[in-house]
Amino acid sequence: MSTVDELLPRLRATPQVAAFVDPRRRGRAVTRGELADRALAVAGRLHAHGLEEGETVALACRPGPAALAVVLACLRLRLRVALVDPAVPPGLLTARLRAAEARVVVTDPLVRAAAGWAAPVARRAGLRLAPLDDIAPVLVLPRRLDPAPSPDRSGRGPAEALVVFTSGTTGDPRAVVHTTASISAGLDAVTALADVRAGTPVVGGTFFAMAPALLAGAPVATRADRRTVESLRPQLTYLTPPQARALLDDGTRFTGRVFAGSAPVSAHLLGRLTTAGADQAWGVYALTEAFPVAAVESRAKAAYVDGGGTGDLVGTLVPGTTATTDERGQVLVAGAGTAVRHLGGPPLDHVATGDRGEVRGRSVVLHGRLKDMVLRGAENIYPGLHEPSLHVPGVAQALLVGVPGADLDERLVLVVEPEPGVRPRDVRRRLRTPIAALGPAAPDRVVVARIPTRGRSGKPDRAATARMLA
Repeated sequence: MSTVDELLPRLRATPQVAAFVDPRRRGRAVTRGELADRALAVAGRLHAHGLEEGETVALACRPGPAALAVVLACLRLRLRVALVDPAVPPGLLTARLRAAEARVVVTDPLVRAAAGWAAPVARRAGLRLAPLDDIAPVLVLPRRLDPAPSPDRSGRGPAEALVVFTSGTTGDPRAVVHTTASISAGLDAVTALADVRAGTPVVGGTFFAMAPALLAGAPVATRADRRTVESLRPQLTYLTPPQARALLDDGTRFTGRVFAGSAPVSAHLLGRLTTAGADQAWGVYALTEAFPVAAVESRAKAAYVDGGGTGDLVGTLVPGTTATTDERGQVLVAGAGTAVRHLGGPPLDHVATGDRGEVRGRSVVLHGRLKDMVLRGAENIYPGLHEPSLHVPGVAQALLVGVPGADLDERLVLVVEPEPGVRPRDVRRRLRTPIAALGPAAPDRVVVARIPTRGRSGKPDRAATARMLA
């Protein structure tokens, strides 16, 4: 039986143990038995709706127990789950659902209301959701579901299980497809890396945070804020870099180990986490097509930076994953945990990351995104090769961005976002030596400003930054 298929039986084996906890709701945890019962009830509801093996369910729920129950139900029935963000522009949401050939959209009452009767209120709050009824039948999951019978198709061998949209346009939405085998391989890699113990809480709201914890018998808290982290004293906390910076700026004290990923993680940020109490701080290099790929602990990353290494050391490849580079220097990743294909495309034997870098044995060093290259004069400048050296104390984020000039050339601008309480003139002073060391890649101008971000992970948005500067 694959790892993903083991989760539901393990939940049912210890029904009274807490699965989800929230310090704001003292004395009321979601037990493992309640989560398993809800998953089985959802499976019964989907089966009664007439869905057949291999068909697609679009999931438009907030992360948490309800969403995880839907995923577990679909795994049991061998249905594909297409993860859709209902907050994307309505035209893009419609295109994504059609591309995934979704038979039904499963959502919770809050999202359903924001897309329906409460749409005017949601729009005033800056949230515009597509009218889901115009796209596919909508199945709203209430707080309580009555049990209903359903077939158990788990353990039948690998099957397509997950569709995750990555980019693309309304006319050409892009997504990757994972199977039960690739998800299980990813879970095995995270489990080996995280080494979770039963009983002590884990903080994290993604599937690859929740599932390994629940497999190990640890309760999960999905809300990553100061109160949760300090009151639960988790053994493990999963954060995006923006979440980590927000918690650090709020004065949060950490315990256990902290893993940061989904966006570039600097050695300076990992050092701040250990200074704030974390036993260890890890940066995780992951792709939608492969999670995880590599990981690096703060001391190894700091030693690389202090030793004068160029580029971004993202760590050692996880077991079962291999990496090479092509003629452009692009890192190619392969292994049991990689996606099997792009939606509508042929099978993949490797994943093209879009990252320029080098592979040294089992270590991966990135030199930036290929598409982020800046052409100044006759020189190609890869921002990712130089940005790690600019993350000095007092700098929250630093981007080297190309801004088009009137002569079709580009100007190289360094945009720096200071940490709270750090004055712009102090940031400029601290950056004098690192900038001088850039040599031919030294920027034409330094701008101190807040850097725009994109997506739920809060990745720096280079295109928006360039537009802001222009």
